[in-house]
Amino acid sequence: MAQLSDDCFAFGGPMQTVDDTVALIAERLPAVEGRETVPLDSADGRVLAEDLTAPFPLPPFTNSAVDGYALAGADLPAEGEATFRVAERLQAGMASARRLGPDETVRIFTGAPMPAGADTVFMQEDVRVAEDGRIVFPAGLKRGANVRPAGEDVAPGTVVLLAGRILRPQDVALAAALGFTEIVVRRRVRVAVFSTGNEIVAPGAPRAPAQLFDSNRFMLGAMLRRLGCAVTDLGILADDRERIAGVLRDAAAGHDLILTSGGVSTGEADHVRASVESVGTLVFWRVAIKPGRPVAMGVIDGTAFIGLPGNPVAGFVTFARIARPAIHALAGARAPALVATPLRAAFAYRKKAGRREYVRVTIRRADDGSVETVKFPREGAGLLSSLVETDGLVELREDSVGVAPGDIVDFLPYSSLL
Repeated sequence: MAQLSDDCFAFGGPMQTVDDTVALIAERLPAVEGRETVPLDSADGRVLAEDLTAPFPLPPFTNSAVDGYALAGADLPAEGEATFRVAERLQAGMASARRLGPDETVRIFTGAPMPAGADTVFMQEDVRVAEDGRIVFPAGLKRGANVRPAGEDVAPGTVVLLAGRILRPQDVALAAALGFTEIVVRRRVRVAVFSTGNEIVAPGAPRAPAQLFDSNRFMLGAMLRRLGCAVTDLGILADDRERIAGVLRDAAAGHDLILTSGGVSTGEADHVRASVESVGTLVFWRVAIKPGRPVAMGVIDGTAFIGLPGNPVAGFVTFARIARPAIHALAGARAPALVATPLRAAFAYRKKAGRREYVRVTIRRADDGSVETVKFPREGAGLLSSLVETDGLVELREDSVGVAPGDIVDFLPYSSLL
């Protein structure tokens, strides 16, 4: 477990941008120690711990790219037609034991190894079969056509997957094609999550008229698991500073990150802030982001602490843009680039310059066939329905002062943020 210094998150500057915040996190959070070897079928979503190098070429042998007939390129007719005898029939998984002779061709199927002496394949629909069963080839085919050479995909000794990569199904497929049965990955980031407050109860428990069901803890836990974290759900803690401080201290001993939402502002009922400060250090990062309030970053006995806003939408946005990069850094992962899709806006919106804002939108097909974004009709960082009934966020950068219908905006689908 990485041991952070108490002043790891110290920051005395003015309001900082989202990009500067992400860069600072990547700079200051070291990757957790520890790795493990997992079976290939359990590697999806894990972080590769060491480079993966191809032990042999892929494909490992030269083979046919089509169903057809293999022959020597030197025998291709320069003009007119040429007739060849079918010497053999090769299906995928079969190899020829003989060398192709003059005026001979081999009936070959996709993926079958090329027979010795052959370097070109005619597609079956481009040839003619004579009455005696011989194959008639027309002129015009280029030598080497329809053949996949050994190593065309991957040369032996090539580093095919770099350490730090978050493995995807296609990465797992490449490892399998190269014969790997196990992959060395970094251990999962261990995260403790809890909610606080006498005003919330767990779903399914009796709820008093002035209470709410706890939702943020379930949202954050789900988002953490999608990032491959090992999540410890510590439940709901009552508004008791000593109790919260004790849980924080205990959680720090066995986790890489403690993540909460709400309770860290300056109000007298914000017990998480006082509890963190009693057992560690706490710094408010004034991030220029909306929805979202200052994000609390702290260190408790060498373990990172992140306190997110309590409003669900603000918590979702700040998790996606700030906590997510922190988890990638702890995991030793090369964070995937967050590339927005330019789409047309079908709404008007005004904002302050100097702040990054995220607008919840739905996408739809316009009458002219183009794709456009439609703003959720209501404001408010507490509207969970606004996250459910939309497709993603329009990101308005710091230099923007608003949107007019017809403007091109940057759209981030929720799938890119989770």
